[in-house]
Amino acid sequence: MEQPEDMASLSEFDSLAGSIPATKVEITVSCRNLLDKDMFSKSDPLCVMYTQGMENKQWREFGRTEVIDNTLNPDFVRKFIVDYFFEEKQNLRFDLYDVDSKSPDLSKHDFLGQAFCTLGEIVGSSGSRLEKPLTIGTFSLNSRTGKPMPAVSNGSGLWMESSRTTGPEASGGVPGKKCGTIILSAEELSNCRDVATMQFCANKLDKKDFFGKSDPFLVFYRSNEDGTFTICHKTEVMKNTLNPVWQTFSIPVRALCNGDYDRTIKVEVYDWDRDGSHDFIGEFTTSYRELARGQSQFNIYEVINPK
Repeated sequence: MEQPEDMASLSEFDSLAGSIPATKVEITVSCRNLLDKDMFSKSDPLCVMYTQGMENKQWREFGRTEVIDNTLNPDFVRKFIVDYFFEEKQNLRFDLYDVDSKSPDLSKHDFLGQAFCTLGEIVGSSGSRLEKPLTIGTFSLNSRTGKPMPAVSNGSGLWMESSRTTGPEASGGVPGKKCGTIILSAEELSNCRDVATMQFCANKLDKKDFFGKSDPFLVFYRSNEDGTFTICHKTEVMKNTLNPVWQTFSIPVRALCNGDYDRTIKVEVYDWDRDGSHDFIGEFTTSYRELARGQSQFNIYEVINPK
């Protein structure tokens, strides 16, 4: 089966995986108050996660989230799934970029800041939720693009993404300056292998646009024990309609509720806006057990705006 689009995983996380007790952990990334690098709109953030080799201490890219347009407070849907080895220190690094083109070359995008931690720090935090400041840190100027790139100590010297070190003014920031906050949440994954296929429609949604109808989309969250919610899916945007019929989608039940059929699932409805300031229309809650009943009177929900 193909890796779901909203997951990033690496089976060769460590060569000792077969001999050391491990469990699979899903990491969710959110950020708040990122630097705004765009002149006429907000940043379009992307998060890149790196792992550090046990012996050579070199950083290697593990995976990337999706890009979210026009926001300084992204909640990334795409997860990182890693093997957590209980007795090892697993160093992680998270780099944030403002994406300026479709190029996969990170040197072509604006560096927004980075944070370092261990997997154990995330798992061991209260509610397995760790908040850390993002900093510019030490950086250098890419000789080809002129954009600042992170320079990272690998434990045995300085590993540079590029060739020419510059002063603080090159990135518009000061080394060590705080550049917002990254929020890292971890949850041990169940062994559930089920995949749910669903389709949603709505009738008579609120009209939020002054000219024309709303452009609605859905955001799905699963509940956590501490009362917070973790984002797990977004639908496409349906343009200019108050009676949308969204496309059928498939999602691992593990992503939706981690195998707990009675776990609360919250669904929020938004009216999409080009500048990223999406208007909240309303929300409802359900569970996978209810959703699994299929099309019936039990799966009709009032979309409520609590305010």
